[in-house]
Amino acid sequence: MDPNLPLQADAVENLPRELRVEQLRDLLDTLQIADEIASKGYLITSSELADLMDVNASAVTSRGDNWVWRNWVVSRVRREGNQILWQLERVD
Repeated sequence: MDPNLPLQADAVENLPRELRVEQLRDLLDTLQIADEIASKGYLITSSELADLMDVNASAVTSRGDNWVWRNWVVSRVRREGNQILWQLERVD
């Protein structure tokens, strides 16, 4: 289940508590990974960013060079061979 796409309130309420808590854990893991990538200044590829966001890689590259995802500004930094590298910067 995609931790970045909100479910409709009725659908979430109908899930067992254990599944709702597990979704929150998955989301927290995703956000912590993104925060570490940003704080360490790591560059990640489009496919890695897509995996983090749980979207198709084309959905990442079609957004342009700078955009916001949750608490991060995502910036296209450079190209290495056939890879686009992205940087996350935390915004509060």
